[in-house]
Amino acid sequence: MHKYPCWRTISDMSDTASINDFNTRIISEFRANGGKVGPPFEGAPLLLLTTTGAKSDERRTCPVVYSTDGDRLVIIASKAGAPNNPAWYHNLVANPTVTLEVGTEQFEAVAAVAKEAERRRLFDAQAEAMPGFKEYEEKTTRVIPVIVLTRS
Repeated sequence: MHKYPCWRTISDMSDTASINDFNTRIISEFRANGGKVGPPFEGAPLLLLTTTGAKSDERRTCPVVYSTDGDRLVIIASKAGAPNNPAWYHNLVANPTVTLEVGTEQFEAVAAVAKEAERRRLFDAQAEAMPGFKEYEEKTTRVIPVIVLTRS
């Protein structure tokens, strides 16, 4: 049994409409409750990540679980082990200044993709706390990117 049951829920979603509806519900609940949400993310460290579209220049927000590394926040572009990276990853690579909502706090941060030695250390630390990430890594042949977010 996983500590956070959201891993199974997310990996079972196959179509974009379902994922968008799911994200919209989680974002609304997060904002209405000062950063707290119920199942399937209840108790998980969750933030809202707002990126600027790489092609569209539109601002897009999505919920993402995170861990910390000192004063930095760490997110993983797992997309539940899909063969490709999530759209938000491409957006923050193109436009690394992002907006984060953590609890009731909102602030800007700069995103940087971790290089391999640090990527492995940070991935393993988050996967230890959230075992779903180990499953995601086993499901895909791609190297799952790890992103470090530093408050600007």
